[in-house]
Amino acid sequence: MIIQGNDPYRGPSFSLKHRLRRQLWNIVYLIFFRISPRPFHAWRALLLRLFGATLGTGCHVYPSAKIWAPWNLILGDFVGVGDSAILYSMEKIIIGNYAVISQGAYLCGGTHDYNSENFQLVIKPIVIGMHVWVCAEAFIHPGVVIPDGAVIGARAVATKNLLSAWTVYAGNPCKAIAARKHTT
Repeated sequence: MIIQGNDPYRGPSFSLKHRLRRQLWNIVYLIFFRISPRPFHAWRALLLRLFGATLGTGCHVYPSAKIWAPWNLILGDFVGVGDSAILYSMEKIIIGNYAVISQGAYLCGGTHDYNSENFQLVIKPIVIGMHVWVCAEAFIHPGVVIPDGAVIGARAVATKNLLSAWTVYAGNPCKAIAARKHTT
């Protein structure tokens, strides 16, 4: 999928086919997804599915949420993705049942190898467990796994896998600050 060993200053990091597919998605996003009324969750779910996303039952993806590549998105049942959330799905983003991605949260599936001569693009999947709440404007780094029941506080930054389920994390980088009552 990623072009290896290229010069990103002179050429693309993705194949022409991949870039054309993303461009088609961007057009559909602007014309049909972004301007759809807030309650039209089923309509937006249909559009995401048409572009290869896997969505469970009852997902609510709000119209200003930005999904980079829907074909890399897997949402469980009753997942909420808030306004202005960014799912930079260069690699798979998997979000478990009953998880909430709040407004302005950024799930980033790609970065660059700053030690490589060509600043090589690197993509890693993100896995968000069940009953997780990623609060407003939190940032989830490529390759991070968030365990079931975790809460990532507002504007927190998760740069590595979090180990404790049903725990509240906050800060930059985020650290465990409290236990959360297990609800399932």
